[in-house]
Amino acid sequence: MPLPAHEYERTVAFYRDVLALVMIEGDLESATVSTRFAFGDKVLWIDRVETLSQSETWLEVTTDDLDAAARYFDEHNIVRRDEVEQLPDGFHGFWIASPCNVIHLVTTS
Repeated sequence: MPLPAHEYERTVAFYRDVLALVMIEGDLESATVSTRFAFGDKVLWIDRVETLSQSETWLEVTTDDLDAAARYFDEHNIVRRDEVEQLPDGFHGFWIASPCNVIHLVTTS
């Protein structure tokens, strides 16, 4: 969940202190820009993004065959959105958007 910088600390505190989710990674005192929480069998990932004016929700989809997934999405006219964030060198994945522009990271499981 990318957040504007001014909402980051209060949002992390909400999930940590109010909802009492277990923090997997992150430390507000070290000025980290990413915090992860256990969220049932999922991971809630919160990123501080200096250039955002409002929060967004991004989702992750995993696959065993990234090339087949890319072809499948292309056949179904799903928009690739690789420009939203550069992935690290060697990272196997790509970005897509749903019809309502929710961003999804597609990666190998």
